[in-house]
Amino acid sequence: MTNLLDFDLEGLTAFCGGLGEKPFRARQLFRWIHQRGAADFDQMTDLAKSLREKLRARAHVAALPVLSQNISADGTIKWLFDVGDGNAVETVYIPEDDRGTLCVSSQAGCAVGCRFCSTGHQGFSRNLGTAEIVAQLWFAEHFLRRRAGSDERVISNVVMMGMGEPLQNYAALVPALRTMLDDHAYGLSRRRVTVSTSGVVPMMDRLSQDCPVALAVSLHAPSDPLRDNLVPLNRKYPIAELLDACNRYLAHAPRDFITFEYCMLDGVNDTAGHARELIDRVRHHAGRGVPCKLNLIPFNPFPASGLLRSKPERVAAFARALVDAGIVTTVRKTRGDDIDAACGQLAGDVRDRTRAAERMARRRTIPLHPVRQTATEEA
Repeated sequence: MTNLLDFDLEGLTAFCGGLGEKPFRARQLFRWIHQRGAADFDQMTDLAKSLREKLRARAHVAALPVLSQNISADGTIKWLFDVGDGNAVETVYIPEDDRGTLCVSSQAGCAVGCRFCSTGHQGFSRNLGTAEIVAQLWFAEHFLRRRAGSDERVISNVVMMGMGEPLQNYAALVPALRTMLDDHAYGLSRRRVTVSTSGVVPMMDRLSQDCPVALAVSLHAPSDPLRDNLVPLNRKYPIAELLDACNRYLAHAPRDFITFEYCMLDGVNDTAGHARELIDRVRHHAGRGVPCKLNLIPFNPFPASGLLRSKPERVAAFARALVDAGIVTTVRKTRGDDIDAACGQLAGDVRDRTRAAERMARRRTIPLHPVRQTATEEA
């Protein structure tokens, strides 16, 4: 049985063509599935009875089983979805006054292994399929509509910032993005769909050609030696190559800036010296800099990391230095931390194929020495 959540509109049109149906039938079917949340072909009353019979015999709309749902005091909702074979992924809905954001997972676990990310410490099991990526949005959107008693769209923004490195699951990611953007499905703006990457440079270039959406880059350090330790992928694609790729991406991006994510780690990457080095990097790279916005993320601690959150006054000073240098800077408000739904906390449940716990334990023996500030820097 074919899961129709696997298809963007082009794929569904080809599938319907294989059933002897015309393209307009695919559009009707696509709208029923994604705009109305229908999983029962008998509900799709404007489809010919003969087509509904063909669909019942060959296809289904299969959601992901929900293992748990947790609601935070701030209204954030986290779902744990079963993706089979002992694996589960987490998805988070974040309500705000002017938007509703869904944080979507792309892999069961993550192979990148960033020091400050709980998902990386869980290890990696497998890539999600397109249907498993889209099913997170499909379930959340229509659950929230039923909860609100409205047919109005609830989710206005999607961020591929859940479990996994999206650009290491490129073949499944792109059809999922196209479904999110399609006016016959969710109709999201390219500016409101964001792919977050730790810096898979070749796939950044491909995404700029295949499906350019907003891009967020997990930077987290201003120098290669420090980023090598925090974000191991940096050893393959160092900062200079990454920033070059960011500038290439901007030529096709729906926004005129790249968002750099920067997790604030006490004494590790949060000093005045780090701020100066970061400013120099983003303003003067290749003689022209990278048009960007800096999103400072207070670290959400978990025991296995061995890291601590930067003090609020240190975060404020770091942000002030960036703003004074003319860089648009925000400090991310922590949401859902009482249900472990905040940035860097998503762990899900994966059957690790990468022995991540052993590797991460060895890396913890490489100290990230806190940097002692001078009296001038403290001032």
